[in-house]
Amino acid sequence: MPDFKDIIGHDEIISHLQNAIRLKKISHAYILDGEEGAGKNLLAQTFAQTLQCEKGGITPCGICRSCKQAISSNQPDIINVHHEKPGSIGVEDIREQLCGDIQIRPYSSPYKIYLIDEAEKMTVQAQNALLKTIEEPPAYGVILLLTTNSEAFLPTILSRCVTLKLRPVKDCQIRSYLMERLRVPDYQADICTAFARGNVGKARMLALSEHFGELKDHAIHLVRHMGDMELWEITEAIRKVSDYKADINDYLDLLALWYRDVLLFKATRQVDSLVFSEEINYISLQATKISYEGLEQIIEALEKAKVRLKANVNFELTMELLLLTIKEN
Repeated sequence: MPDFKDIIGHDEIISHLQNAIRLKKISHAYILDGEEGAGKNLLAQTFAQTLQCEKGGITPCGICRSCKQAISSNQPDIINVHHEKPGSIGVEDIREQLCGDIQIRPYSSPYKIYLIDEAEKMTVQAQNALLKTIEEPPAYGVILLLTTNSEAFLPTILSRCVTLKLRPVKDCQIRSYLMERLRVPDYQADICTAFARGNVGKARMLALSEHFGELKDHAIHLVRHMGDMELWEITEAIRKVSDYKADINDYLDLLALWYRDVLLFKATRQVDSLVFSEEINYISLQATKISYEGLEQIIEALEKAKVRLKANVNFELTMELLLLTIKEN
């Protein structure tokens, strides 16, 4: 279990939580709101471990009995609320695991802490059951709601919780993390950082994923040689792209990053700010051949392809229109 100082970004949230610990002004309910992979669980677990740490500081010591229990997921007063139905958290889940249990005093710690992951899945009935506990909590109770969409909560829940919104982490921090801690090469770190858009978890996943490497290699091969392809080769390319249908938005984002690099190099002639800087020979050649208007049409076509696929327009037809647009420009 990491220390607060090991968490990448989210400095304002960490400062808020540590100040609450320092001043002994712990709220009975927090909402940690951020996209998947943003770091909600890491923040919540570290906060919970710190609150229960026997040293009583603003960061977990990592060596006391409570910290060791938390690290091994065996701290009896840090409770993860589970749900059997994948699509919803029902009223019985909340009543049995939280509302009833919280009335029993902590086993060995100053607090009894409940973590509800995917809390946006709580039904209205479950939220109303939780609301009664939040309105009249025992002094030792702390509830952490982890969500990708706090707007799914009832206004009465929102008004009684401290909401902490996770913001995108700076690219420079993510890039340093990938290179220094995961030993990712600089060119790969650049791609993963640009692709993650401020999400450390996604950047880590991409950096360690062989599948993403395959996806990237295929996309780069396609854009390198698109200008020289015959019509039958484009048809074959569409067939191969179909293998990545489940990850097509990532595939299209890679294409968009490529043509963004071409546009940037055409305008500035600078290599340092390119995501695919190791491909400078191909990027430079395309920057010479493709007009500004052509690049604009390609980038617009990529966005249109996403919209069409989201609207369930035929996959092969959508990709054919896209690749022909790229070919023509």
